[in-house]
Amino acid sequence: MSARKRISAEQRKQERKEVSFAVLKNVPSSPRKMRYVADMVRGMEVFKALGVLKFSNKEASGKVEKLLLSAIANWEQKNERKAETGELYIKTISVDEGATLKRLRPAPQGRGYRIRKRSNHVTIVVDTFKKEEQEQN
Repeated sequence: MSARKRISAEQRKQERKEVSFAVLKNVPSSPRKMRYVADMVRGMEVFKALGVLKFSNKEASGKVEKLLLSAIANWEQKNERKAETGELYIKTISVDEGATLKRLRPAPQGRGYRIRKRSNHVTIVVDTFKKEEQEQN
């Protein structure tokens, strides 16, 4: 690895240490369905988002709720204290397309219809409100 690449890699690694996040990979539902749930909670305070996810009828909301709890736990582990109400918010939540399993379903007259079983990857980054206010001042 060249010196320039090593420096930028170390810089990225240092930036990731300051941010608390959680990643869920290979969720067996389409990215479109998961993005609908992600859009509901984007930018919300985390405990309010947990309430929204808990009472949502979507199947994907249960998985996002569990992932959000993991991100909160990661933040608490890094900062060595419990998160208080109104302190954390969802900075970014992104849903990326995962691997697609391609299957064939029998169809009339000897044909086969293609079925695409999609999957997705979800990433949640949580941050404190106070840190954002300090950067703006």
